[in-house]
Amino acid sequence: MTGAPSDAVPRLTLAGALGHRFADPALLAQALTHRSHGTRHNERFEFIGDAVLNCVVAEWLFGRFPQMPEGELSRARAGLVNREMLARVAANLELGSHLKLGEGEQRSGGAARPSILADAMEAVFGAVFLDAGFDAARRAIHAAYGDILDNPAGDVLAKDAKTSLQEWLQARRLPVPQYAVVAIDGEAHAQTFAVECRIPALNVVARGSGASRRAAEQEAAQAALGDVRRAAPAR
Repeated sequence: MTGAPSDAVPRLTLAGALGHRFADPALLAQALTHRSHGTRHNERFEFIGDAVLNCVVAEWLFGRFPQMPEGELSRARAGLVNREMLARVAANLELGSHLKLGEGEQRSGGAARPSILADAMEAVFGAVFLDAGFDAARRAIHAAYGDILDNPAGDVLAKDAKTSLQEWLQARRLPVPQYAVVAIDGEAHAQTFAVECRIPALNVVARGSGASRRAAEQEAAQAALGDVRRAAPAR
């Protein structure tokens, strides 16, 4: 058989979308390989990609919003690098169509699972960094995020629900809420967490669910925030 491997063109298309030509294409191949597929998978690349992504986004926010205080910068960064955002970026790049997954993951829809997409996106950023260094990774991240970075207003820069709830309570000199995982359902690779947000001083118990404990806590906090705002006058 002659010619390039069947996945060469999609990978080149992905690399083009990132604005990076790999000197070592094997790095991209490994970044796109889930652990269910083989031993040379992308988990270590996720580690370095996560660090590079956080640094690039922090650098961008620092320059873009010179008057923004540290706490708000941290919240904005969290909104730009969390699982939901990474999965959104990966979906825009159609990253799922390039992934190498084990048969079980393929059958269960792993190519569209947000956790797998988010991890692979980090791994790809890590692969670019390993291939050509920080400047190349910065360019790739900016290319992948596109308009998300150019127009970051709205929910990305808004305070998250847990922060808003805590500030609401502190302004009234009430104790911070308590969060507890009350249920975990599903297989290990596709779990759903159920969390309760408890505010004993106001007799409030709100519940949320999500694909991670953090996401479930945010949903529970949002529900609790609605409860306390309806129960008490604004200040």
